[in-house]
Amino acid sequence: MLQTLLVALLAGFALQAMGPAGEPVLRGIGHLQKLVFRILAMIMWVAPVGAFGAIAALVGATGVDALKSLAVIMVGFYVTCLLFVVVVLGGLLRLVAGVSIFALLKYLGREFLLILSTSSSESALPRLIAKMEHLGVSRPVVGITVPTGYSFNLDGTAIYLTMSSIFIAEALGKPLALGQQVSLLLFMIVASKGAAGVTGAGLATLAGGLQSHRPELVDGVGLIVGIDRFMSEARAMTNFAGNAVATVLIGTWTKEVDAARMDEVLAGRLPFDEATLAADGGHGAMDPASEGASQRTVSM
Repeated sequence: MLQTLLVALLAGFALQAMGPAGEPVLRGIGHLQKLVFRILAMIMWVAPVGAFGAIAALVGATGVDALKSLAVIMVGFYVTCLLFVVVVLGGLLRLVAGVSIFALLKYLGREFLLILSTSSSESALPRLIAKMEHLGVSRPVVGITVPTGYSFNLDGTAIYLTMSSIFIAEALGKPLALGQQVSLLLFMIVASKGAAGVTGAGLATLAGGLQSHRPELVDGVGLIVGIDRFMSEARAMTNFAGNAVATVLIGTWTKEVDAARMDEVLAGRLPFDEATLAADGGHGAMDPASEGASQRTVSM
């Protein structure tokens, strides 16, 4: 995946340098993208049947105890993500920018509901860009940080990959020593950088990561197929929160933030106008050329 991202970046820069001559290539890529999405839609129609079969086979083989174990990993994952957002991200946000993580999460409440319903942070990308600019972060910082973060700043996915791998190792009777867990953590942090994609991409990345690092654990991926949809929601929201915090932090470090405006927005005295996001691109929404560049970056 990382090699693919590198080639995609090079292709994007080359097409941008070609100017109008690259338009036929872009149109061809657009048609191929529609074909891929159509195939994915066909697969996703039957995916619930596969998930049902996987969890039914697991329960049939091990009994109700399997459901208890799956409930434990789900609850543990949600708690870990919550602690990471509140303690780690919240601490950095307060220390660097002097902003409350709870105020920022409240400001992005609608986007979290959207992610919860779609189980993907990709659906909230345009709104995050608009809201970060409305918050007072400059357009160049938002235009670079948000799309790049969607491909490389995937905190929730890194947590998911590590915890799922440890769970699979325990379930297969092949527990990992502390040193092996640290090694796995570092490897999965790198592997998560290539996990951007449609809902469920984290599961494919988990299988690929285990195949590369611990191939003897790959057969255990089927153990969590049935609950991956529920864990996908938590990792998507964690990824989204991480990108929002990163945008504020980078804007603060580069002195590209209007602190007074940020205080007004987070206090609710300068509300975000939901209508202008779609109607006229208000609140500093990106122009068509910049928006197209960001969308290409996310696609890559």
